[in-house]
Amino acid sequence: MRRHTITPRPGWQETVEEQGCVYPLTRHPDGSLRPYWDESAYYSFTLPEVEALEEVVEELHAMCLAAAAHIVERERFAELGVTDPRLAALIAESWRRRAELPSVYGRFDLRYDGAGPAKMLEYNADTPTSLVEAASPQWFWMEERFPGADQWNSLHERLVDAWKRQSALLPPGPVHFVHTEGDETGEDLMTVAYLRETAQQAGLETEALSVEQIGWDRLSGRFVDDRLRFIRSCFKLYPWEWLVADDFGPHVLDTLDNGGGTGSTCWIEPAWKMLLSNKALLAILWELYPGHPNLLPAYLDGPRELASGPGYVAKPLLGREGEGVTVHEPGAPPGVAPDSARCYQELAPLPDFDGNRVVLGAWVVEDEAAGLGIRESAGLVTDGYARFLPHVILPGEGG
Repeated sequence: MRRHTITPRPGWQETVEEQGCVYPLTRHPDGSLRPYWDESAYYSFTLPEVEALEEVVEELHAMCLAAAAHIVERERFAELGVTDPRLAALIAESWRRRAELPSVYGRFDLRYDGAGPAKMLEYNADTPTSLVEAASPQWFWMEERFPGADQWNSLHERLVDAWKRQSALLPPGPVHFVHTEGDETGEDLMTVAYLRETAQQAGLETEALSVEQIGWDRLSGRFVDDRLRFIRSCFKLYPWEWLVADDFGPHVLDTLDNGGGTGSTCWIEPAWKMLLSNKALLAILWELYPGHPNLLPAYLDGPRELASGPGYVAKPLLGREGEGVTVHEPGAPPGVAPDSARCYQELAPLPDFDGNRVVLGAWVVEDEAAGLGIRESAGLVTDGYARFLPHVILPGEGG
C-alpha cells in the first residue's frame, strides 16, 4: 500500500460530476470549497494485499452475522439501545426470516497501513454512502490514467447480479427508491439514484421518491407514494432508527413485511440490519472473538483497561460521519460523562500517509467483498470533511 501524488486531470470536476459524483467539493467551516473527490493523489496496492483484504472482509462479515444471531438468541437488544419490546421482536423476526428478505450491501471501515493486519473500526450495513464514487468515477479515472491496471472494484456488476438474484423475494409492483430531502449535498440523492440504476439494469420496475413524499392511506392501512399507489417494497437511504422514530413510525411497525407475506411493506435494507449498524456490535464481537487479529478491544460499560493503556475512542451507538465520536489519548484525564450510551473502542490511530489520515471503506454486496473506497482526513476522526481518493492495483507493484 503506497500513496502517490499526481497532477489532476484538466476538467476533473465536470468529469466526475457527469459520472454521478455531483458533490466533488466540500464547503468547510471557513467558507472555502475544497475537493471532496481528490485526484491529486492516489493509493496503489499489490494483488496479494487486495486478496488478503478480501478474505478479511468476508470473515468479518461472517463474524458479524454470528454476532447478530447471538444478540437475537440471547435477547441482548437493550445493550443496543432497543428497549421497545415490540421493535425488538420485529427485529428478531426479521433476522429469523432473513433468507426471505432482500438485503443488498454494506461497508466496513478498516484501519490498514499495508503492514499489520487490518482492524475493523465499524460496519455500516444499513445506510452506507460513498458508493457512487467508489463504483463509478474511480473506475473511469483508472481507465483513463492507468490503462491496463486493475482495481478492487466489482461493485456495479455485483449490485446488478444481487438485484437479479433477489428479485424473487420482492412483492409485486415497482421498488420505490427513497432518499431524504434533508440531504444538502446531493450524496444521498445520487446514491439512491445509482442503486436504482443497478436495479433497473437487473430488470426491476422502479420509482423514485423522497421520504417526505411518502403518504399514509388510513382507509387501506398502507403506505402510498405521491401518486397514491401502494408502496409494497422500498429501498430507503434513511436509517432505521430515524424511520421507527418518525411520526409514521408506528405504521412502519404495523405494516412491516418480514417475509411470508405477513405485512404490506418490504423495506430494504431489512430491519435486522439494525443489529450490524449499531456500534454495540463492536463490543459484542470482541466478547465473542477475544484477541481476534482483525478486531480492536471494545466495551459497553466503560473503557476498562483502555483508559490507562493505549487510549480509546468513545462512539455513540448510532450516528454517521463521525458525529459525536471523541478521542481519548493514553493517560488523558477522563472527560465529562456522556449523556447517552457509548461503545469504548481501543484507540488505533489512523495511519499517516504524508500527513493524511486514511481509512479504507471495504464494500460487501450480499455476502461477498466487492470493492474499495479510500477516504483521507486531517484528524483522527473521519468526518464530513474527509476526502475521497482513488486507488489502483498495479502490476508488479512492490510491498
